Amino acid sequence: MDIKLELVMIPVTDVDRAKDFYTRIGFNADHDASPSDGIRFVQLTPPGSACSIAIGTGITDAAPGSVEGMQVVVDSAEEARNHLIAAGVEVEPVVDLGWGKFVFFADPDGNKWAVQELPQR
Repeated sequence: MDIKLELVMIPVTDVDRAKDFYTRIGFNADHDASPSDGIRFVQLTPPGSACSIAIGTGITDAAPGSVEGMQVVVDSAEEARNHLIAAGVEVEPVVDLGWGKFVFFADPDGNKWAVQELPQR
């Protein structure tokens, strides 16, 4: 039996601001719909990923900014850092933690992300 993680809810205060942020850093805007009053569902996917995030209104009761530990994997942490800086994101320096090189950043609401470059094998 396959079990595939395909969607993670990210709570935000301003959907348009968050959508702009995530598309500016390279996520694809796959879906943006309001199927009923009080509901807006925006699905965004990092390039090459099988898992997407969802932001919106009426889709989660989690507090905006409460998500920690979201992680994406890239070929080069330094290139990812430079890309994020060019997109206007405050990014910490690359750090080597032994199990990979990492860059950390947060979205406008404070949801925390890690970008990992896997160690050479």
